Amino acid sequence: MSTPLHRAAALGVALLIGTAGLAACGDDSDSDGSGGGGGSKSDVTAACSLDNPPTSAASAPADSSGGGASASGKVGVILPDTTSSTRYELYDKPLLEQALGDAGITADVQNAQGDKNKFASIAQSMIGDGAQVLIIDSIDAASGAGVEQLADAAGVQVIDYDRVNLGGTAPYYVSFDNEDVGRLQAQTLVDCLKDQGVDKPKIIMMNGGTDVDNNAVLFQKGAHSVFDPLVESGDLEIAQETTVKGWKVENAAPAFTQALTASGSDIQGVLAANDDIANAVIGVLKNEGADGKVVVTGQDSSVEGLQNVVTGKQSMTIFKNVTLEAGAAAALAISLISGTDPADAGITLSPFEDPQAPDHQLQALLLPSEVITQANVQDVIDAGALTADDICAGIEDDCSELGIK
Repeated sequence: MSTPLHRAAALGVALLIGTAGLAACGDDSDSDGSGGGGGSKSDVTAACSLDNPPTSAASAPADSSGGGASASGKVGVILPDTTSSTRYELYDKPLLEQALGDAGITADVQNAQGDKNKFASIAQSMIGDGAQVLIIDSIDAASGAGVEQLADAAGVQVIDYDRVNLGGTAPYYVSFDNEDVGRLQAQTLVDCLKDQGVDKPKIIMMNGGTDVDNNAVLFQKGAHSVFDPLVESGDLEIAQETTVKGWKVENAAPAFTQALTASGSDIQGVLAANDDIANAVIGVLKNEGADGKVVVTGQDSSVEGLQNVVTGKQSMTIFKNVTLEAGAAAALAISLISGTDPADAGITLSPFEDPQAPDHQLQALLLPSEVITQANVQDVIDAGALTADDICAGIEDDCSELGIK
């Protein structure tokens, strides 16, 4: 994941915002507290610390480690890139290698570096080298489905990992409950604003790569399940909704600048699909002296995202424990290689609908995620995902104030 390029907002935005910050800071002259466009008497702040944050509706498996099972064989793992998230090389790769290796399986883990042709070439090589199972996190659904057809023809079983390939043939899918992730983001945004007494807020939705990733579609769907009833009742306004095409971080700041201009800069919240997009949003706000004055969501619990949460620039992030996901995918691969029914290995699968291929018999294991605000950053550390040193480098005083250790 590269650091987002912070783009200056357009001159028109600067004129609208001025030195006083966004209209999100509220209009103190409005005695009823509604403020201009949903602000409150007091300034809106991004810093959020909820006593009872929303919780996931998904459930973790009783044991996703494989239960000490062993098998012999080869599993090929293909990861998509190093740009849409740093997690693939930092976490997924070593975790999958360890979980499969501990079971006695030879794990070949490679990254396609965002190249769909390379993705297909790696798959062909792995199939030729005798892989019995492929775990694939595709660059997009079409190329992923093509790899699944190759594997199917060769008698190799495929597990869609993290991203499902709609229209494909893979029988298994392991991921987090992504619609639930979007719901958690939206509900936390609403709760953070409500906690500040903000009435009828206006927000911007910055969706992820809905053009390339079904997960982004599910995040969007989950968010709308929260927002739409509030919009219908007049309790919330979606001032603008846009997509960061291709999940490319360099597209985020320009897209937000355009949405901010179109909204008249009168917003109190931003639904940012992940921490990278959130950081780009914060960069645009910072250029206008308004960072920390708008509720901003995120996802992935990246170091940068968590630092933004700690310093009060970002309101929340979503912690998806990759150890849980990698362990579940490895356990499923182990059961497939050993010929064990996944249910007998303690893996509960549920049907997953493929709207592009109704006949696609896809079974999914969908995992829970956790809302992280200033109140519970320590949970990420306690889970072993990051250390306090990782998060607190350069912001030690802020971490100390929150009791992070």
